[in-house]
Amino acid sequence: MSPALPVDPHLYATFLGVMAVMAVTPGPANLFAVATGMQRGRGQALLGVVGMNAATLVWFGAASLGLGALVVAFPQAFRVIAVLGALYVAWLGIKALRGAFRTEADPDRSVPIQGRGALVDGFLVQIANPKAVLFFTAVLPPFLAIDRPIVPQLALFAAATIGMDVLSMSAYGVGGATLARRMTQPGFRRIFGLAVGVLLLTAAVLIAVRL
Repeated sequence: MSPALPVDPHLYATFLGVMAVMAVTPGPANLFAVATGMQRGRGQALLGVVGMNAATLVWFGAASLGLGALVVAFPQAFRVIAVLGALYVAWLGIKALRGAFRTEADPDRSVPIQGRGALVDGFLVQIANPKAVLFFTAVLPPFLAIDRPIVPQLALFAAATIGMDVLSMSAYGVGGATLARRMTQPGFRRIFGLAVGVLLLTAAVLIAVRL
């Protein structure tokens, strides 16, 4: 007799459908990907995607250690983290808006940020994303079977989640980056900065209203 599969195939197929919808739905992570692509370019947008999915891996690791139960037991602790995350994203949005209203003589500080900026920003956005807590406390548990080893199940669910998120976030980020090619035009640069600021502030509001 062949060994049991780590997950029930029917449940896993259902999970894939649910995850596909969640991955493509605009939320804080996808809006951040668009804004990063617009403001920093394609490479930094993809670094932001790496950062956001690194945070997702942290959430899966936490789930395997039972941190999801702690979040339910101590919701105020996560609420503080989420509020700080929302404020941080809002601060990024305000910086973009300020850049849009600089005079032409001012140095262009809206140039793509190099180094680990997008990577760290992406991680911070996703680690404080209430959608992640909703996923791990409400969406994922019904798909877990208590009569099967938990770690292999989480590994398969993590592979599906991160795979779909990478595709979706990358598409959003690269789409935003295509707009950055017109940044040499001053008028477009101002509109561009306003759009980035509005996107980031919208992402901050989405994080806040889901608390």
